[in-house]
Amino acid sequence: PALRRLSHHLLAHYQKGTRPVRDWRTTTNVAIDLMVYAILSVDEKDQVLTTYIWYRQHWIDEFLKWDPARFDNLTQISLPVESIWVPDILINEFVDVGKSPHVPYVYVSHHGEVQNLKPIQVMTACSLDIYNFPFDVQNCSLTFTSWLHHIRDINLSLWRQPELVKFDQSVFMNQGEWELLYVLSHFQEFSVKSSDSYAEMKFYVVIRRRPLFYTVSLLLPSIFLMVMDIVGFYLPPHSGERVSFKITLLLGYSVFLIIVSDTLPATAVGTPLIGIYFVVCMALLVISLTETILIVCLVHKQDLQPHVPEWLKHLLLERATILLCIRDRKNFSQSRMQTLDTSRQVENNDSTAKPTPYACEDPRECGAVGGTRPALAFAGRPEGSAALQEVLRETTAIRQLLEKREEFRDLTREWLQVGYVLDVLLFRVYLAAVLAYSITLGTLWSVWRDA
Repeated sequence: PALRRLSHHLLAHYQKGTRPVRDWRTTTNVAIDLMVYAILSVDEKDQVLTTYIWYRQHWIDEFLKWDPARFDNLTQISLPVESIWVPDILINEFVDVGKSPHVPYVYVSHHGEVQNLKPIQVMTACSLDIYNFPFDVQNCSLTFTSWLHHIRDINLSLWRQPELVKFDQSVFMNQGEWELLYVLSHFQEFSVKSSDSYAEMKFYVVIRRRPLFYTVSLLLPSIFLMVMDIVGFYLPPHSGERVSFKITLLLGYSVFLIIVSDTLPATAVGTPLIGIYFVVCMALLVISLTETILIVCLVHKQDLQPHVPEWLKHLLLERATILLCIRDRKNFSQSRMQTLDTSRQVENNDSTAKPTPYACEDPRECGAVGGTRPALAFAGRPEGSAALQEVLRETTAIRQLLEKREEFRDLTREWLQVGYVLDVLLFRVYLAAVLAYSITLGTLWSVWRDA
């Protein structure tokens, strides 16, 4: 048969150990091509990219030519790859052999053109930048070069035009986490320690992560917890429910970080921006809890605190209310005046509460006056005078107790007003900080994603 006769004719005296040229000065030009079939895995910790590619190369073998007319017009034949010379084209970034299927044959045309087509699972080292995770774009190179032959023996070139290679996604399976943007190609020569130059062809595989899964599972729960923290400021500052609510949010966020810690990429080079985002959110929750504890301590335990200082009243109850546009700032001023009047009345009552040496003619008049003068009319009756003096002392003690309680109420009202205004002020500052941080982070992620 023609196939057997042609195979015997080509391989009978073929020397596969030497470069297939008749003149040793002739350079063997190897044209290569690459198509990305799938992105299998991206290992951020070990900085390894695993891809599945379709690799093609062809060259001219001057000892594999024939006349088709002598062999039943055969123009192509498949020969065992182990029986002919094959260039030693390797990938410099290889870190593992991989699981590539073995293709035992190559195609040879009657002009001597040899086509070697094979799929390869490539595990290559790649410098992965995860700072923008989960909106990151990775650029990994595949460098094809002859491991032994310099450029005078084996030169490299592209099989197709660079534009066709760049946007060719005809065989790419894009259902995984990563999507292929484009494949850039670049030819260059390099030399090691002033030795002979070598030819290399670089393919830059540019891929982008699909962030939808990470947005739903990482970003949205964190945003919801931060929104609940902001809503918690609307709880009354003088109640203890706000402190327990903030502590619950902080514990919930800690548990959330423990759960998602395995999802975040881990590298020894740097920390992704989303990790900084989680740390800042945790810090904001701690600041919010600290502010709540401060306000609660301010509006409670007024019996252990003095009156509100005048400078603090002027700063918070007058200046801050105007700055914060609080509607009931007039009530604060009126309450302040009422507090001053009450303190003056307390001083006057303390001075008039002491008994005087004057007597009244009728015991009922003494009761109406409030027991300020002793009843000399009962001087002749010692028992009635002692009972009346006891009643007057008890009445004076009750009056002083009520006045003291009213003073405590005024003091409580003052500190509540100060705590309310300070709480509104700190809440506005906290809200501005959260909004500025969110806008900055969203802008950075958007710019990086578009770039």
